Amino acid sequence: MAGVTDRPFRQLCKQLGAGYAVSEMAASNPRLWATEKSSRRTDHEGEMEPKAVQIAGADPQDLADCARFNVDRGAQIIDINMGCPVKKVCNSWCGSALLQNESLVEKILHAVVGAVDVPVTLKFRTGWNRENKNALRIARIAEQAGIQMLTLHGRTRADGYKGDAEYETIAAVKASVGIPVVANGDITSPQKARYVLDQTGADAVMIGRAAQGRPWICREIDHFLRTGTLLPAPYVDEVRTLMDEHLRAHYAFYGEFLGVRTARKHIGWYVKDLEGGEEFRQQMNLLESTDAQLLAVDQFFESQWKFGERLQYRLSEDSDSGSMEVAAAV
Repeated sequence: MAGVTDRPFRQLCKQLGAGYAVSEMAASNPRLWATEKSSRRTDHEGEMEPKAVQIAGADPQDLADCARFNVDRGAQIIDINMGCPVKKVCNSWCGSALLQNESLVEKILHAVVGAVDVPVTLKFRTGWNRENKNALRIARIAEQAGIQMLTLHGRTRADGYKGDAEYETIAAVKASVGIPVVANGDITSPQKARYVLDQTGADAVMIGRAAQGRPWICREIDHFLRTGTLLPAPYVDEVRTLMDEHLRAHYAFYGEFLGVRTARKHIGWYVKDLEGGEEFRQQMNLLESTDAQLLAVDQFFESQWKFGERLQYRLSEDSDSGSMEVAAAV
C-alpha cells in the first residue's frame, strides 16, 4: 500500500512475527523509476528477507522491464498488483481494472514471469463487480503462466472496501489450483484468521488495515494459530519503545521535513483506540519537528500507565482498522 508499507514499517512487522511483507506499489512506467518517491518505495537496504516488490501497470513490456529493474535492485520476489480498487489506479487500467481483460492479464503474467528468475506472485480480487466474478479463470491463467503464489482479496473492484469480504470464492480458487493461495480481506483478529483459514483452506492469511497502528497483530495471530490461546494486550512500555524505534527509523528514511509529516498517520493509528487518543492526535498534528513528535509520543504513552501496565483499548479486538500487506504464514 502506497504510503504505508515503507521499509521501516515492513521491518517492524517482520520483527513482530510477519513471515512476509510486500513493498509499496511501484509504477511500471520507466519515466518514474528514478524519481525520489519511486526509489524510496523500492529501497530494501538492511531489510529482513524475503524482499518483495509489488509492481503495477497495464503494459506487459513495461511490467517485465520493471520486474527486471527491481530484481537488479535486490527484489527476491515480484508481486503483480491486480487488486487495487482506487479510482486513480483503475482509471489507468491498472490494478483490479485489469480483471476486465483476461487476455491482457495472460500477456502480463507471461511477460513478467519470463523476464525474471525470481518467484512472481499475483495479488487480485474476485472480479470487477459482483455480476462479473472471474477469480477462478484468473487463477488458472496465473498458474499456467508460472505464477508461484496467489493472494486473493474477498471483494470485487466495485466493492472497494465496502461491506464484508466473502471467502467462498477464495475457497473455490484454493480447490482449483495447485499453488499456494493466501486469503485476504477483513482479517482483524487471531480468531478471524483461524476462521478464514478454516473456511477457505488457504495456505496463509494476509493482514491489511488491521496492521496499521497494531503491527503486533502478526505475532498475536501466529501465537493463536500455534497454541489456540490469545496473547494479552502488549505492555505500555513495550509499545512506547516500539514506537520510538519505529519513528526514529522513519525519520532516518524520510528526513526531518517529510518524516514529521508522513509519521503523523502512523502515530494516529497507534493511538486511535486508546483513551485520549483522538485529542492527542489533533495536538500532535500541529508539531513540526521530529524531537517534538518523539517527546509528545513518549508523554502520551507515559499517561497510559494510569489505566494499567498493558494497553487498554476502548474498542473490541474485532474493531475495523485501516490496509497494508503483511502475511502471517500458517
